[in-house]
Amino acid sequence: MQVLKFGGTSVASAENIEKVIAIVTRALAHGPVVLVVSALGGTTDALISAGRAAASGDESFRQALRQLEARHFTAAEQLLPSFEAQAEIQPWLTAQFTELVLLADGIFALGELSPRTLDRLMSYGELLSSRLVVAALQARGVAAAWADSRQLIRTNSRFSMALLEEVATEQLVADFQAKTTENLWVAPGFIAADAEGHTTTLGRGGSDYTAAILAAALGAEKLEIWTDVSGMLTADPRLVRSARPIARISYEEAMELSHFGAKVLYAPTVQPVRQRGIPMWIKNTFAPQDYGTLVEVAPPPSIGVVRGLSSIGNLALLNLEGSGMVGVPGFSARLFAALARARINVVLITQSSSEHSICVGVNEGDVPAAQAVVDEEFAAEIAADRLEPLRPETGLAIVALVGDMMRNHPGISGRLFSALGHNGVNIRAIAQGASERNISTVIRAADVRKAINVLHEEFFEATYKQVNLFILGPGNVGGKLLSQLAQQQEYLRDKLALDLRVVAIANSRHCLVSDEGGLDLTTWPEALDKAPALSLPELTQLIIDKNLRNSVFVDVTANPAAADQYAPLLAKSVAVVACNKVAASAAYASYRQLKQLARDFNTKYLFETNVGAGLPVIGTLADLTRSGDVVRRMQAVLSGTLNFVFNNYDGTRPFAEVVAQAQAEGYTEPDPRLDLNGSDVARKILILAREAGQQLEMSDVANESFLPASCLEGDVAAFYKELAVHEPHFRALYDAAASQGKRLKFVAQYADGQASVGLQQIAPGHDLYELRGKDNVVLFYTDRYPEQPLVVKGAGAGAEVTASGVFADIIRAARL
Repeated sequence: MQVLKFGGTSVASAENIEKVIAIVTRALAHGPVVLVVSALGGTTDALISAGRAAASGDESFRQALRQLEARHFTAAEQLLPSFEAQAEIQPWLTAQFTELVLLADGIFALGELSPRTLDRLMSYGELLSSRLVVAALQARGVAAAWADSRQLIRTNSRFSMALLEEVATEQLVADFQAKTTENLWVAPGFIAADAEGHTTTLGRGGSDYTAAILAAALGAEKLEIWTDVSGMLTADPRLVRSARPIARISYEEAMELSHFGAKVLYAPTVQPVRQRGIPMWIKNTFAPQDYGTLVEVAPPPSIGVVRGLSSIGNLALLNLEGSGMVGVPGFSARLFAALARARINVVLITQSSSEHSICVGVNEGDVPAAQAVVDEEFAAEIAADRLEPLRPETGLAIVALVGDMMRNHPGISGRLFSALGHNGVNIRAIAQGASERNISTVIRAADVRKAINVLHEEFFEATYKQVNLFILGPGNVGGKLLSQLAQQQEYLRDKLALDLRVVAIANSRHCLVSDEGGLDLTTWPEALDKAPALSLPELTQLIIDKNLRNSVFVDVTANPAAADQYAPLLAKSVAVVACNKVAASAAYASYRQLKQLARDFNTKYLFETNVGAGLPVIGTLADLTRSGDVVRRMQAVLSGTLNFVFNNYDGTRPFAEVVAQAQAEGYTEPDPRLDLNGSDVARKILILAREAGQQLEMSDVANESFLPASCLEGDVAAFYKELAVHEPHFRALYDAAASQGKRLKFVAQYADGQASVGLQQIAPGHDLYELRGKDNVVLFYTDRYPEQPLVVKGAGAGAEVTASGVFADIIRAARL
């Protein structure tokens, strides 16, 4: 005997029912079949809605029932092409809908919908669908008997979620089997009856349970659950695009996953077949060739330690706290008894070892009743201030790891907590059974998608780690960065297992956002020009609302307002990569706050390019200090622009012409005064001093400008005119150095807690003397390098090298 169950989507239309008939016909070639069917997809919800409308006095229920009637008659006409077959089923359908309308009229007249009446109302969905399937089979020459589940399955009278009476059910099934000659029975799922013959239901999703009950009672060789997905998956495919089928799974694992929200299987289904050791297949009606999932006693070990992930939404935590609990026997029993009286199901339990608090998880809809019944139970303790009133927290969900292989396997919880923590997912409660088969965490419902994807990546996707980038400032440097990202995407997947996706690109006028899969990095300029505007706070809120795992905000601007967005992003565990120097050189308190936020929320705040473009200056300094070295002195040329200018100015060409060349070749800011006035270099040495452990402000950095004051007035055009006017000044600076065989360098210095920047004459033999082109150099004098400094040297200006430095920071953030 085989038991096959088909869900609502499998029988949602005549076309789908044809697929069911084809599958059942093939199964009959291997032996007798019991076919269990759900209502036509959406029918049960429509019946519930109609019943509630009738109870509330809303006459729209009549139209809803007429639509259901029309749908079933249409299905009958499509399934039964012959007039004779239609003539047999149509009177029966008419009679059923007449009864249904009379029932709904009674609900309307009374203005009441009791659980018993609702069960009877809902039963029509499966009664109608099962008789349609029988008629369709018979019309195709397949002998089939209709088996009324109300005559086969006996339950108690707990309407809407009736409990099985196993012994009575087995006798009823045996009696029906003894008097039935057909090799195919068709039974409605979901419904049963109590001892008085009143219709009961087995809970939403109960058609699976019906099939399992019949399989157990018949000692079937197998149970097949046919649905619209190819078996159980490692995660909900609506949340995780890369979820994959689980080929084989144990009963216990399947029960855990189905209890914690795996929609493909109704949780109570597992128990009846597990008791009899009946294998259960979960298959896809629309892809019957797919292997599906085999649920069995002892499946082969899974490749990883975790078999699957699941979640439950609409959860609330009920927290009961107070000193009156400590050491008091029976306290927990009173709590659970109070909830049981209100028929409130407890999903999760956790209690502190101090016994000062106990926390239980329940459905959000049960919170008002739970609060009332618990506060009533402990009214005396609350009045005496030995307990606090029950404190509910809503808007929560459970995410669970499930797998038999987790047992006695150290480190699983650590990986779970670490992965969630790195992505800013706060865990509100934890529960783990002694079997170690399930680790459940309570988190914000808004974080479920992110959490499930993070954990799926951690435990199932050894191939790629997805990193989501939000890039602000696709100008000169930002444009090069995007080109480098496009060029390296395949390499990063193959060599570093990183899948870098650019989710948004924004400038001061537009913000281009990807819906799925990341932006096309070959066509973004045209698409950005057509994108809507978005303010910086709106961009920040977009990043927070998207709540994507492994998010990185990349600021490739010099905008102070952009720096204001770092704190709220870091507080949401969004990593920040900043080419923008404003934040790291702002007030010391602000700088420390950002560093502290990154630590507190387990994320990264990286700004390597603030000092040396693509050079590893800050990283080298961090390595020195982390390893216990102490930086005593730093001497540096930190402006590729100024180094280029003074390396190319020799008195044969005007100083203004050399500056114009630097600007034309992309080595300066749009306003060259930002480079030449020394403030940019001052910011850089300030950042280095802070990274070395000094609490300095910008006002503490001495800036000895070589520019005449008039050069800093007016606009850029006026600046160049003033440079020309003061050519003798610049020539005198050059000649004074050249006459001694020295070269001019704009040098940043730090020593003994003091920092300064200014033009210096550098003698031959000094490490700064031979610095060519636009190169930068930093000399670190430390306890380990007291005489001969540690030198970091290389190109310190240009869009390509700066973009590569930003790119390197992105990789560091991604590999957290």
